[in-house]
Amino acid sequence: MVRRALIAFAALLLVVGVPLLVAPWFGIGTPRGAAVHVTIDKGASLAAVSTVLEAAGLVDSPRQFRVLARLFGGNDPVQAGAYRLVRGDAWRHYLRIMQEGRVERLSLTIPEGLPAVLVAERLRAEVRLTGNVAVPAEGSVLPETYDFTPGEPRAAVLSRMQKAMTKTLAGLWPGRSAKTAVKTPEQAIILASIVEKETGKGSERRQVAGVYSNRLAQGVKLDADPTVIYPITRGKPLGRRIRRSELEADTGYNTYLKPGLPAGPIANPGRASIAAVLDPAPTDALYFVADGSGGHVFASTLAEHNANVARWYALRRQRGEM
Repeated sequence: MVRRALIAFAALLLVVGVPLLVAPWFGIGTPRGAAVHVTIDKGASLAAVSTVLEAAGLVDSPRQFRVLARLFGGNDPVQAGAYRLVRGDAWRHYLRIMQEGRVERLSLTIPEGLPAVLVAERLRAEVRLTGNVAVPAEGSVLPETYDFTPGEPRAAVLSRMQKAMTKTLAGLWPGRSAKTAVKTPEQAIILASIVEKETGKGSERRQVAGVYSNRLAQGVKLDADPTVIYPITRGKPLGRRIRRSELEADTGYNTYLKPGLPAGPIANPGRASIAAVLDPAPTDALYFVADGSGGHVFASTLAEHNANVARWYALRRQRGEM
């Protein structure tokens, strides 16, 4: 009688206990919760991985996780990295994600025309990056969206940004047009940074580049306001009108004082502006001024330009901006 009872009890354990043991492996009966971030070190053992998962509230029994992983998880090793896992998900999903190395990818966007000081600020403000980073050389960073993993060094992300600029310029330079006024890749970055700051309208970039190419070819001063502002703010917004004394200041960047390009880039230009400088639009225009709609109106003669400026000032007065 006792033996039959023991056999019945053992059978009951098999029927009830085994499903309970394997239920978390398949995510049975566990409501999904919040996503959490975990980091697995290089060479971490299964025991170390299960301890990390327990600390993050993803498994309630490290030993149970190890047993199930050895029984059902295959022989593929867990890959090091940062992972985003969801509480209540099937344990087998956790293991498979880590075996396949599906690390969490975050992103950081550098807008076109962002100056170097603000690139450094964005990198420092991203708390999921680590380490210090210096302000990069102006014009050395390609504006783009960059993926990174949590804990990645800021300097490593910056290095990728700079390599992307080097690669982009190397790819565009050989196909430059005969119309371009720049003689070196360095000059291309300088002029592209001015184009970038002068217009945010993609359809105008080649036209603006064409105006500056004409002025450079004819030895006419560029008269670009952003080159006056850059030495004052290092590319940050000025927040006021340019003073006459600033238009007359010899900073090495001021293109109102002498013909030619400034001493260096005034921002980090995007690929489109670099391409525009290397293939400017064919035009006889030498001037442009804002048209009040986010774009510009172009002119070939000073008289035509002055008329355009007068219309722009009248529009600003009408809007109460002057």
